[in-house]
Amino acid sequence: MDKSSATPNDSFTSAITLTEEGLTCIPKRYIVPSSLHPNGTLSNSNTCLPIVDLSLLQHPLLRPQIIQQVHLACKELGFFQVVNHGIPLSVMKDALDNAIEFFDLPSEEKMHLLSSNVHDPVRYSTSLNDDKDKVSFWRDFLKHYANPISNWIDLWPSNPTFYKEKMGNYSMAVQKLQEEIMEVIFESLELNPDYLHEDIAKGSQVIVVNCYPACPEPDLALGLPPHTDYSLLSIILQNHQGLQIMDRDEKWHSVPVIEGGLIALVGDHMEVLSNGQYKGVVHRATVNSEKKRLSIASLHSLALGKKVRPAPSLVDEQHILSYNEGGFSDFLDFISGEDIVQVAAVSYTEAPQNFSSSVKDPKTENRTPKS
Repeated sequence: MDKSSATPNDSFTSAITLTEEGLTCIPKRYIVPSSLHPNGTLSNSNTCLPIVDLSLLQHPLLRPQIIQQVHLACKELGFFQVVNHGIPLSVMKDALDNAIEFFDLPSEEKMHLLSSNVHDPVRYSTSLNDDKDKVSFWRDFLKHYANPISNWIDLWPSNPTFYKEKMGNYSMAVQKLQEEIMEVIFESLELNPDYLHEDIAKGSQVIVVNCYPACPEPDLALGLPPHTDYSLLSIILQNHQGLQIMDRDEKWHSVPVIEGGLIALVGDHMEVLSNGQYKGVVHRATVNSEKKRLSIASLHSLALGKKVRPAPSLVDEQHILSYNEGGFSDFLDFISGEDIVQVAAVSYTEAPQNFSSSVKDPKTENRTPKS
């Protein structure tokens, strides 16, 4: 890591520190535009968010039903939760416990990881782009690359003592799980389940550990604004409710916490690969005034230097080529020059879009891919 990029920034203020100061009002820079205020925007419908039991894939008679369930979930929401996925509860709990221990460390123990450089492989911060963002998010986060773990783990925090071991165990388990889920998603697209198998196994994995402290004015702030993930697939573990997803009617739904469950989100790169059959799901992180919330997001795509492009078999006269190729490094370049809150305020109140819009084929940008 470039040491200069990790030097503490005078403009950095930890959301955790602000909470510990006992503020009754949040600083102005944390107030998001009124168009992004979360209050009163939740759907009143009793929409049942899909839950997929992965153990049923082992039953030949039930497997087609699970494939179809995943297809509908990806097509209609870009979201589902998975249960009976093979990752022990103890591994998930250890990861969350060590995340809590990290954020509970004194500030001086974390500041050596502080960075505003979005390209750094290990980064502690509070926003996506500290140099550009005019509004800060009510969160602290630790981001680090994880696959292959042998390339990156030495750069991870050494404090807490067992962070590398426990977060490493979880990261490797999630990497294996996403390879299995990707096979199911590819099969649901009528691709070979082994499509891009080697690229997926050797692909990028970014672990983002988020801490959303209790907020004195949760109706004015967000942990993260509406966005889609720069991934093929994101897998999220959360300890309390706070994640919300937007459906195709632009209504928000809270994602419940299921004991032992994990959240799967379709990302921008899957939208490109599927040629628009599966859209990246817009989601946001809300905050509350009562308790701290933790989440661990694992974002998966091809290797950093590789481009994602529509699968050739998903392009024909009925499904015209609608996306150019794009990759993880392209996204980092994109956010390094953007004010993310401003992008969100415009994008998700006027015409919802995501990073995949930047790789939309200009010849077809006014045409919706047929399903």
